[in-house]
Amino acid sequence: MDILLWLIPMALALGALGLAAFLWALRSGQFEDLDGAAARILFDDDDVKKDKR
Repeated sequence: MDILLWLIPMALALGALGLAAFLWALRSGQFEDLDGAAARILFDDDDVKKDKR
């Protein structure tokens, strides 16, 4: 029963840490352009050098 005194606060702290990380990612713009990465793979990179000598 004493282990619950450790596990419950640790679970709440980890949940709060996960929520804080999600809110930080949300505010820093990580989820702004969801379709850009999917569409970017369809286009060729013209400025990439093909001959690297």
